[in-house]
Amino acid sequence: MLDLTPLRVSRDYRLLWTGQFVSELGYQFARVAIYVQVFELTGSAAAVGLTGLTGLGGLLAGSLVGSSFIDARDRRSILMWSQVFLALAAAILLVGAVAGDPPLTLIYGANALTAFVGAIEHPARSAMTTRLVGTDLLPAALTLNQVLWQTVNIVGPAAAGVAISAFGFGAAYAIDLVTYAGLLIAATMMRPMPPEHDPGAAIGWAAVKEGLAFVRANRLVSSTFAIDLVAMVFGMPAALFPILAITQFHRGPAIVGLLFAAPSVGALAGALSGGWVRRVHRPGIAVIWAVAAWGAAIAAFGLVGSNLPLALAFLALAGAADVISAIFRSTIAQLATPDRLRGRLSTIFIVVVTGGPRLGDFEAGLMASWFTPTISVVTGGLACIAGAGVVALAYPELRRHRSAAGT
Repeated sequence: MLDLTPLRVSRDYRLLWTGQFVSELGYQFARVAIYVQVFELTGSAAAVGLTGLTGLGGLLAGSLVGSSFIDARDRRSILMWSQVFLALAAAILLVGAVAGDPPLTLIYGANALTAFVGAIEHPARSAMTTRLVGTDLLPAALTLNQVLWQTVNIVGPAAAGVAISAFGFGAAYAIDLVTYAGLLIAATMMRPMPPEHDPGAAIGWAAVKEGLAFVRANRLVSSTFAIDLVAMVFGMPAALFPILAITQFHRGPAIVGLLFAAPSVGALAGALSGGWVRRVHRPGIAVIWAVAAWGAAIAAFGLVGSNLPLALAFLALAGAADVISAIFRSTIAQLATPDRLRGRLSTIFIVVVTGGPRLGDFEAGLMASWFTPTISVVTGGLACIAGAGVVALAYPELRRHRSAAGT
């Protein structure tokens, strides 16, 4: 049974959760549109892969900037200003789509801007969650966050595929632009959230170094980053979905949306049944097995040929494994980190969970251009399984980690 306690007891968490739902739902329209538009403009798997690489560049730059001040500023203010700049990136994409045949540099640039701002905004709201609900309710809140992400990842891509097919790319970007108002309005209704420590402490490069030093010193925390990076770089074939929809499944943009949505169907099912996570006493072992299961399901997806229902089923299984990994990894990392460092830790976390898939896009596109999309997907899934084993051996802290009260 899903634990709704955080939504009942915290007004500001309800506002944050609702605002995120609206804005993230709109972002999924742009996410799908960018992949499909780049492939339509170029017909190149490598060009689609470069979408991920340009996003990674923006993400890394934004993480460096954000780490320098995110724990020393009001997190609500950071959240509000971020929505303005994210809307600007959506407006750039909308203008390009309406004008017709935009240059790749415009799409790549807007994608990089979105990633840059997201690298500042996502850690701010992630760090807010612990303050809003407290440590006892954190596992339940993180599970509710997963329900949110997976729901928008189901509805958004599926609706985006239909919208693109019926109305074109401009409609997708317009929806993205308008929905950023959801989180902006919610943030204005929340209470300010100034830092709990001295606002003048650890600003600038010193703050960045302090956060990185903490991750290096805490091998339990660094192990959660390492194993997720393995899963996302090698086992995330999202960049290939527009190509597979046409070359393997012989369909159009609507099927691209289904491929994007399928992992989240499984993930949502896993999150909705997430009441059991508080009873797990060895979350590190759960993470290792979940990442290995993710890799196995992705490899199986690559082997199904043109059988679309079976392909969607394996993607759903992959999503169920991924959400289990995500809940436990987030809980381990958040509870092992003091509040004064949570913003910077969340920045590193976002670099991994968002940058990993972007690097994975590039890797998948490159492998597909060198060999075939199928080889790219299958070898990526197998590499994910092997990588999970390597991390398990390299980080005994993750294998041995126990939570006295469950997770």
